[in-house]
Amino acid sequence: MADRADKISQLKIDRSTPVKRERRLLLPGLAIVAIVALLLGWFFLSSGSSTVLVETEIARKPPSVAAANSVLDASGYVVARRQATVSSKVTGKVVEVFVEEGMRVEQDQVVARLDDTTQQAQLSLALARVESARALLDEIEAQLRNARLERDRLRDLVELNLTSRSSVDAAEASFDQLAARLETGRENVTVAERNVALAEDSLSNMTIRAPFAGMVVTKNAQPGEMISPVSAGGGFTRTGICTIIDTDSLEIEVDVNEAYIQRVIPDQRVSATLDAYPDWRIPAKVIAIIPTADRQVRIGLLERDERVLRDMGVKVAFLDNGTPRDVQREIQGVMIASDALRSDAGGDYVWVARNGTAERRAVRIGGPRDRTRVLVTDGLTVGDTIIRSSERPLVEGQKIKTDQ
Repeated sequence: MADRADKISQLKIDRSTPVKRERRLLLPGLAIVAIVALLLGWFFLSSGSSTVLVETEIARKPPSVAAANSVLDASGYVVARRQATVSSKVTGKVVEVFVEEGMRVEQDQVVARLDDTTQQAQLSLALARVESARALLDEIEAQLRNARLERDRLRDLVELNLTSRSSVDAAEASFDQLAARLETGRENVTVAERNVALAEDSLSNMTIRAPFAGMVVTKNAQPGEMISPVSAGGGFTRTGICTIIDTDSLEIEVDVNEAYIQRVIPDQRVSATLDAYPDWRIPAKVIAIIPTADRQVRIGLLERDERVLRDMGVKVAFLDNGTPRDVQREIQGVMIASDALRSDAGGDYVWVARNGTAERRAVRIGGPRDRTRVLVTDGLTVGDTIIRSSERPLVEGQKIKTDQ
């Protein structure tokens, strides 16, 4: 019976080995689930709960139709077509400077004076030589008159056989000699007078004048400094008194990328906006397209104003021929930076900052897209805060913090 009981006990199922195997399989699964949970939590925190730093701008109404209907936008600077660094024709020491930066001068106005002591002495010497030459000329003329009388008297006497023919010949020779000396004296007077003119010119070179009417933009020399038309003295000698620009010759120079140069044509109408006066639009036109590597375009201003100064930054909009000439009329929509505009399969959209969160807003674009600013005709209103960029991708309802 004992053997039968042992055999029956051997018929029991040993569950110890499967239980251990199930435990070994369960532990990696739990680890995977924990890792996935951590990743989901991190994604939730990073995308929805954490705050993202963003850069924003305010949607503004375009000031004119030109801002929305230009075929190309560019930026450049105001330059003077006519300008000159005023210097002297000779080397000298500056005694007085009569101009300052920002002063307007007229043509031939005195801007500086150099030390003219030597030139004054040379002029005085030249004048003295003229007086000496004229006095000598008067002396020769007196001698010539006496020789003429002597010659005529001897001629009368030789006809009466009261004197010899040789005495008449001697009188005529003396007369001819004095006549030649008179011509030489007259030439000497002319030479002396020309020396005076040369000395006066040298003296006038000591007074420096403005070559044309304009504005002084830089003052380069001070009293006591040396000035020269060429660089000399190891850098201690100035080469100019001041720089004058002709304000009537101010124009705009911009560089246009060669990919868009075909949109610019001569005499094309342009709307210019100075960086210093963003609400003031100046009518202009294309003067010339310089065929160089940087495709430089010269733009002439059609209106002159004292607020336009050299080296001012300016933005220009090249207008289409169909753009109305009244570029100040109102248009519908707002202007935003082009880098704030985004697109996907659903169309164009922007991110709007609203109550500290990001809100996706579908928009409609009117006008070209390949510009620094684009016109939004639907979806935005004036004053909306637009998100231009963010430190990481945004989602609807994302908490944001502005860069201001």
